[in-house]
Amino acid sequence: MESEAEVKLLSESSSEENEEKLLKRVWIESKKLWIVAGPAIFSRLSMFGLFVIAQAFIGHIGNTEMAALSLVFHVLVRFSIGVLMGMSSGLETLCGQAFGAKQYHMLGIYLQRSWLVELGFLLLLIPLFVFSAPILRLLGQTEEISLMARTISVWYIPVIVAYVFSYTLQMYLQTQSKNMIITWLSALSLILHGLICWILVQKMGYGVAGVMISMILTSWIPIIGQLIYVFFGGCPQTWTGFSLHAFADLWPVVKLSVSSGVMLCLEIWYNSILILLTGHMKDAEVVINALSICLNINGWQLMLSFGFLAAARVSNELGRGSAKAAKFSIIVVVATSLAIGVFLWALILAFRQSISYIFSDSIEVAYAVSDLSILLAFSLLLNSIQPVLSGVAVGAGWQSIVAYVNIICYYLVGLPLGILLGYVGKLGVKGIWMGMIGGTLVQTLILLGFTYKTDWDKQVYNFGKPCRQGEQRGLGGATFGHIGGNLRDRGDGAIIGDSGFGSDGGSGGGDNGGVGNGF
Repeated sequence: MESEAEVKLLSESSSEENEEKLLKRVWIESKKLWIVAGPAIFSRLSMFGLFVIAQAFIGHIGNTEMAALSLVFHVLVRFSIGVLMGMSSGLETLCGQAFGAKQYHMLGIYLQRSWLVELGFLLLLIPLFVFSAPILRLLGQTEEISLMARTISVWYIPVIVAYVFSYTLQMYLQTQSKNMIITWLSALSLILHGLICWILVQKMGYGVAGVMISMILTSWIPIIGQLIYVFFGGCPQTWTGFSLHAFADLWPVVKLSVSSGVMLCLEIWYNSILILLTGHMKDAEVVINALSICLNINGWQLMLSFGFLAAARVSNELGRGSAKAAKFSIIVVVATSLAIGVFLWALILAFRQSISYIFSDSIEVAYAVSDLSILLAFSLLLNSIQPVLSGVAVGAGWQSIVAYVNIICYYLVGLPLGILLGYVGKLGVKGIWMGMIGGTLVQTLILLGFTYKTDWDKQVYNFGKPCRQGEQRGLGGATFGHIGGNLRDRGDGAIIGDSGFGSDGGSGGGDNGGVGNGF
């Protein structure tokens, strides 16, 4: 009897100890997550907040102006953001792995290569803004809205250029946990934007031009601050100056960046299709404005979820060779993001009647937003999980796989289902949105299954395999930035050393070692 009691007490004691250990592990992982994610979330929300402030000021100028701004942002700007932020996520993967493997010198090279590649792709995006009016007319929008959209889109070009540097610098700094500089500059930018808009629009009467001037100025303020920080000693381990080696091996950079860009672009632009499909509907201005408000709130949630930087945490742990830590970080980040999603879901349902008045004085728009709020609430719930799982995919280097999953779920399931419900089922915008939510749900379930079934021990082995093979052959290279030898500055900006960091790292060692060119 006493023996049974002792066993029971020991069992209970062991269970309590395990529970305490689990809670301690969750607390430690949560601290690691929020140290990086807190500033990242704030900076992304601040960047998106620039548009929300612009919309709030323009929305009180007129419905046509607000509809035009909504079209430019949700059709052109979000497409560009998807491409550029997605391409930057390739940099996040590589910087995370390099930092985890303590190959600090390569982060600066990766940053420079990303600038070159993304600026090249930016040249392909600019004509979309210059010729926005005929493009929008072709997509079914009215003449009045299209002409106003052309004016706004030309103003937006300097902002799009700023995004190239903004996203890449954020990825570069956040993988090193240098987050506070981003946070403070983002806060300054957001405050100044509200102040400058108030002065130029309310006091000086510059209207749309005043809002866009403020948008340009406040988009570049944090970038200039971050560049000064990086160039003048803020990152001594990872920034050793400009190097000609940034021009080497650009094709692997292009491939990784394009696959990342396609993955995220398909994800971000998916909801923007809702705006495009409203051109032929009755009361197009009201519908566009109501949808834009809903999608802005949805965009805040997306920025929040992307800000958790699941990619950085996963790639860091895989770079360190810890499969167990990678799996645990995934569980914690998904649970945290889902909890926030549930809170926002409840908040939207509670304030569905009044939330639109932040952006517009129109009663018609307020009724339309209230009517769409249930769909918005469930979109927020799904968006609390799906972008985080996409971030896990980025951290593990699965960009190409997720791009295919996105195409199938969004454009072969969600969009056709939405068109069927919206036009054949005569449910209008709500039917289209229901179908698209269905596509997102299918994608989320696939990513959950894929993440659950992944052999993370094998994933760690695969990350280290190129490096081990290189060492056996006398090469130091690793395709995705794995462990290389010690490099140093030769004195003319080139970096040489014991072994390369790329797939074609140098043979031998010492001063004849290969240049670290691999991406």
